[in-house]
Amino acid sequence: MHGYIAPLRLRLDGAALVSNWRWLSAMSGHAACGAAIKANGYGLGAVEVMKRLINAGCRDFFVSNWGEAAAVEHLLEDGISLSVLHGVRQEDMAQALGSRARPVLCTPEQVARWRAAGGGICDVMVDTGMNRLGLDWRGDLAAVVEGLEMATLLSHLASADEDTVLNATQLDRFRQVRSRVSAPCFSLANSAGICLGTDFGFDLTRPGLALYGGIPSSIAAQHIRPVVQPQAQVLQRRRVLAGDTIGYNATHLAEKNLEIAVLNLGYADGYLRGFSGRGAACRDGARLPVLGRVSMDLVAVDVSAHPDVGEGEWLDIAYDLGDASTASGLSQYELITGLGARYDRLWT
Repeated sequence: MHGYIAPLRLRLDGAALVSNWRWLSAMSGHAACGAAIKANGYGLGAVEVMKRLINAGCRDFFVSNWGEAAAVEHLLEDGISLSVLHGVRQEDMAQALGSRARPVLCTPEQVARWRAAGGGICDVMVDTGMNRLGLDWRGDLAAVVEGLEMATLLSHLASADEDTVLNATQLDRFRQVRSRVSAPCFSLANSAGICLGTDFGFDLTRPGLALYGGIPSSIAAQHIRPVVQPQAQVLQRRRVLAGDTIGYNATHLAEKNLEIAVLNLGYADGYLRGFSGRGAACRDGARLPVLGRVSMDLVAVDVSAHPDVGEGEWLDIAYDLGDASTASGLSQYELITGLGARYDRLWT
């Protein structure tokens, strides 16, 4: 809608995004540092994220599917690569064959489909222990990929954010794959994998969560800066008398007279019901607790101690990804990618 100003917005810190990528790049050692911009740049806006990271020096980008590739392909230029992690279905072939993006082939069927079409340059995913997408690391990979014009051979860590023997197991398996299959570039580490050390870096790392302010490891906690600040507008200030209840199913009983602000924010915007009675808005450093249940489009916060908060004011939503994850029971990935389409996205 032309000229429409939404009652929700995301303040997005471009300098923090670039700072995070530069720290992850430094932690990648001799490996190049790419960027996962799938899920519309983890909800921030893939085009704007990609522009900023290209200007910072990033050259390798990753999306999930060909719809996501189409949205950013106009940004590709010489030296900038875009890989489509979910490979190429039969339905994708016409687009993929004419695209400057390349598929990450994940199954023998995809390999055969691409080879038969004379598809040209591609990437290949090998599964080393996640049992998600990828060719089986134990198979005759050299025979499967024979004749492909392969740019990068990838695998993905299942538990890089945990102290587990599976990390070392996957590292060993990927090294075995590298000894058996020739490729110009090998890539294993995501954000948390980068924090495991340069042994996991190989030739190219591909961070996602940490770019956008998520903390994948305690090692990153003092270096990764928040990128996303949700803000919601007050629709109404109202008085709640002692003994009255707030919201659906009357889950909050006012033990004394209260003043609340009703915000244009709810689970349709990714502010899910796990924040009921646990989340908060913020104003000038003061915490304004969520009272009652988060509903589809609305949430109430306690402004009793702030008589000047009124209709039309913008309040920050407490959304430090680590703290919000603890409060809501949601993962940092869910918190950031779930921020919906109703927010205006304002880069600073």
